[in-house]
Amino acid sequence: MRALRTTTALAVTASFVLLAGCSSDDPADPSPEPSADESSPSASADLDGQSVTVVTHDSFAVPDDVLAAFEEDSGLDVTFVQPGDAGTLVNQLILTQDAPLGDVVFGVDNTFASRAIEEGVFADYKPTAPAAADAAEYAVAGSQALTAIDYSDVCLNYDIGWFEETGREVPENLGLLSDPEYNGILSVTNPATSSPGLAFLLATIAEFGEDGWEDYWRALADNDVRVTSSWSDTYFVDFSAPNYGGDYPVVLSYASSPPSEVIDGEPTTAALLDTCFRQVEYAGVLEGAENPEAGQAVIDWMLSDDFQASVPENMYVYPVSSQVDVPAEWAEYAPLADEPHTMDPEVISENRDAWIESWTEIVLD
Repeated sequence: MRALRTTTALAVTASFVLLAGCSSDDPADPSPEPSADESSPSASADLDGQSVTVVTHDSFAVPDDVLAAFEEDSGLDVTFVQPGDAGTLVNQLILTQDAPLGDVVFGVDNTFASRAIEEGVFADYKPTAPAAADAAEYAVAGSQALTAIDYSDVCLNYDIGWFEETGREVPENLGLLSDPEYNGILSVTNPATSSPGLAFLLATIAEFGEDGWEDYWRALADNDVRVTSSWSDTYFVDFSAPNYGGDYPVVLSYASSPPSEVIDGEPTTAALLDTCFRQVEYAGVLEGAENPEAGQAVIDWMLSDDFQASVPENMYVYPVSSQVDVPAEWAEYAPLADEPHTMDPEVISENRDAWIESWTEIVLD
């Protein structure tokens, strides 16, 4: 998800919205809720003086004081390993499964979660931290391998000033961006390497269906869509918004990005809420980790009030905890989509590779 949005400024998340489409819809198979007398294995473990390695994407961000408090309370020495964007992260986890990169992972999202679970990358863990019940609302059906930490909507963002200065109408929906009038204005990320990129691809498939999404991407390719390998390249380098000065007035980002672009009380960017895909980010203990109990402690920490409260202003996504308030300006500048695109994780799992292969042939070959 983003280290602005950190980048995840991450990643895509609020305490006042329940996720549709990424949690189990089967009332007969609810995600188990931790009982009051059920203690976390990490809670009883003596971790003082031990080390834990957290593998995450290159957008992860946490305040120094929040991290320092955790290290002091737990006795752990925390090291972070960041192999790349979220899509790259999952690929690396699978490739290094026999020699795990660390003990616990943060940043696998619902577009890649089923792949990681199927590959056996994660060990089961059921946290008992304060926000565990809230996290269960976003659980991957039939699995206890991943714990939801945050969520958001992956959406196209646009440069308000550019459209005002050029006199062009804002392309309020996906279909308009294939019009020749919008040639050369859109930058997105590669769905093979970027979780926001995959989320956007899924949004277009949900919007146009199996019979129409490929033609839509052919039209975008003809319209000179730019493709980068990571969210940070698209947002920080390509975006024409005042804080960045790139050449593309429409870029792929998050519904929660615009508050960070308010200058002197005036918004300079906005999200196109009809283009959104709901994204959830998870944490999980790596199978074969050297210190799994420390990894469990990290997950409990990420569900703590302190960590959850830090999520909005550091990773620009919504915390899963219902006990945490998001910044007041988000109501004005970062509303979530009323009807975001969603997709069953099983459908994603069954079709992801074929969809990415087809997309690559259309857009990059």
